[in-house]
Amino acid sequence: MEKCLLSIDWDYFIYSSKYYWGYYSENKKNLIDLWYKRYIQGKARGEDIQKAFHLSYEFYTFWSKIKKKFKFVKDIRVYVSDSHTMSYEIAHQNNCKTVYLFDFHADLGYGGFLSLDAEVNCSNWLGKLLKERLINKAVIFYSPHTIEKPEYFQSLNRIYNIRYYDFDNFNQCVVVAAIHICRSGTWTPPWFDDKFIQFIDGLGLSYEIVECPERKWDTAGISLSDQINYLLA
Repeated sequence: MEKCLLSIDWDYFIYSSKYYWGYYSENKKNLIDLWYKRYIQGKARGEDIQKAFHLSYEFYTFWSKIKKKFKFVKDIRVYVSDSHTMSYEIAHQNNCKTVYLFDFHADLGYGGFLSLDAEVNCSNWLGKLLKERLINKAVIFYSPHTIEKPEYFQSLNRIYNIRYYDFDNFNQCVVVAAIHICRSGTWTPPWFDDKFIQFIDGLGLSYEIVECPERKWDTAGISLSDQINYLLA
């Protein structure tokens, strides 16, 4: 039986009717400083961006639904990181041949085949796994709140075994060898990080945290010099 990786991006549960962030490099500045910059700029417009982002209540029931359709092998490895790029390494190292992805984005590479010639990153890791024949199949469950559509990836869909499903209509039983949960902090607000921890703990399995630094969010203590530094982010 082929091994499968279950990969879940925290942004699957987060949505905003006003903001949609494109591609950013994943680094400390974008992980926390950029969020303070967004907050300060919003405040200057008379807006509190903390009220513009919402967390789907689906995250409370997600694991119970998952366990009805996915079965975990004994002693399954669970990884937690900030970057989704780690799914590339996990799939490769665990010899997983299928990836089941829950995400706001497909992470197949944005820019067609040329994007798969770049080094592996958070936006192309799944496409790279397919191109390099490290996996045979990708199954994507888009967030109900995404603006992406499968047809955005027509060229890849024609060549690789990529399937898109609505989770509620997915009626298979999949055996999972490894689980990866990523925070994608550049795209997910730090004021939801406590809920992220709650979500991870809700799985009920031990997990390994790899490069997922704590983010402190305190808008009340921002000094003038802090504001200047954040605006330069």
